[in-house]
Amino acid sequence: MSDNTWFIIAIVIYMLVMVLIGYWSYRKTEKYDDYMLAGRGLNPFVAAMSAGASDMSGWLLMGLPGALFVTGMSELWIAVGLTIGAWANWMWVAPRLRSYSEISANSITLPSFFENRLRDKSRALRIIAALIIIVFFTFYISSGMVAGGVYWESTFGGDYLLGMAIVAGVTVLYTFIGGFLAVSYTDAVQGTIMFFSLIIVPVMAYFALANPMDIWSFANSNDYGPHTDGIGNPTYFSMISGISAAAIIGNLGWGLGYFGQPHIVVRFMALRTPAEAKQGRRIGISWMIICLIGATFTAIISTVFFAQNPDANITDTRAYESIFLDLARMLFHPLIAGLILTAVLAAIMSTMSSQLLVTASSLIEDLLKVVKKDSLSERTLIMLSRATVIILAIIAAAMAINPSDSILGLVGFAWAGFGSAFGPIILASLYWKRLNAAGAISGMITGAIVSIAWGMSPLSDTLYEIIPGFALATIVMVVVSLLTKEPSEEILNEFETAKDLAAAVESNEDVDFADAAQKLSKES
Repeated sequence: MSDNTWFIIAIVIYMLVMVLIGYWSYRKTEKYDDYMLAGRGLNPFVAAMSAGASDMSGWLLMGLPGALFVTGMSELWIAVGLTIGAWANWMWVAPRLRSYSEISANSITLPSFFENRLRDKSRALRIIAALIIIVFFTFYISSGMVAGGVYWESTFGGDYLLGMAIVAGVTVLYTFIGGFLAVSYTDAVQGTIMFFSLIIVPVMAYFALANPMDIWSFANSNDYGPHTDGIGNPTYFSMISGISAAAIIGNLGWGLGYFGQPHIVVRFMALRTPAEAKQGRRIGISWMIICLIGATFTAIISTVFFAQNPDANITDTRAYESIFLDLARMLFHPLIAGLILTAVLAAIMSTMSSQLLVTASSLIEDLLKVVKKDSLSERTLIMLSRATVIILAIIAAAMAINPSDSILGLVGFAWAGFGSAFGPIILASLYWKRLNAAGAISGMITGAIVSIAWGMSPLSDTLYEIIPGFALATIVMVVVSLLTKEPSEEILNEFETAKDLAAAVESNEDVDFADAAQKLSKES
């Protein structure tokens, strides 16, 4: 059989597994809250793997190795910033958000939590937050479509649009039928595939080299990839040479984005109890560090592998985001290579499915239910959410037909938008009792506008837009909150209840969360 036939067999097996998980989830999804948040029943392993897989997307296996391959270790500042940000998110946001979102009117989306937390009767906070989610996630989903098309080109030498359509179609199918439970469990499987693939591929590539120790010096003085002027990339292994302080700060600033990513923090809201955030943190950060190390060595080893193997062609010679795919295809039997290559599909599909579902929930839960006065049945809400998933996928696919930016560029734009608009508001909602609706709205709008304006200007070449966006959003949020009316006694009491509940569960992991929540609510 041809290589492509083996690849197709592997991918069909993988996609069937994803659809079967979707069907299994469909059988367990009876209520609207189940479709949107899995009944707050995720165990810490699934939550951690799901958060990691939906976070990293095609960027981990395609965008990051490509950037490291082209530029060098100066791109590692992004990975450092992300690791710190992910740890801080699990440490400070996860347990408090899990307890607070349930106490605050059992909020199942981020916009609904903001509204319930601050008692915003105008509904403006919820609507603006939902609109921001829809705008930025459309770009984010589009980046997944682009990655799917590139994947198909590299693996099969096939048509970009056909690949994009197939990857998007299967993702939409299991998201459509299974909802949040399907998304979370498929993400856990996909995260496991990504983990082992990022270990196996660089290890096998390393042992395939004639002189493996060349990886520590080759790129500094030899031509490879885009460097063809006879001197290589002299600063390849330096994290500070050829990069400004502003660029380092901007790359580290990627970590700030974690606090405001709806598709990540929603996993915290779905945990069984706040206490399980600790175990989730250990699993999630361990997974992340090992995966980032694997992606880094994929890039380093590729500088030697492709230069010393003239017949080994790199499919993507623009951003070099296909090197992981190309290595897997060349190093393994086609069936094994096909199974490894599903890691990229896993990364792409896990993120797309999460984003599709969160965006659909914002359209239905945070816009439709706000403007429609009549209550809708559980079945109607689920069907509307499913229809929304399809519509969003079509819009994102239209944007991805002629991509004008790299995967990393599209992800970076959306990541900064969410981090700037939502990050300060989430942290303040959980840790600053003086926050009010006026401050939250002002900060959210400021973060979104500054992020977009800065990102579309030449200033983005100097400093990543999340830094000014996050900083200005925080300043405006604090100033407006202090200049306007203080929160009511009801809001302050609920804040203290949520804080006490998170502390009680953290100090005693065996305490019954439901009983503790009920007891504290009565006392307040």
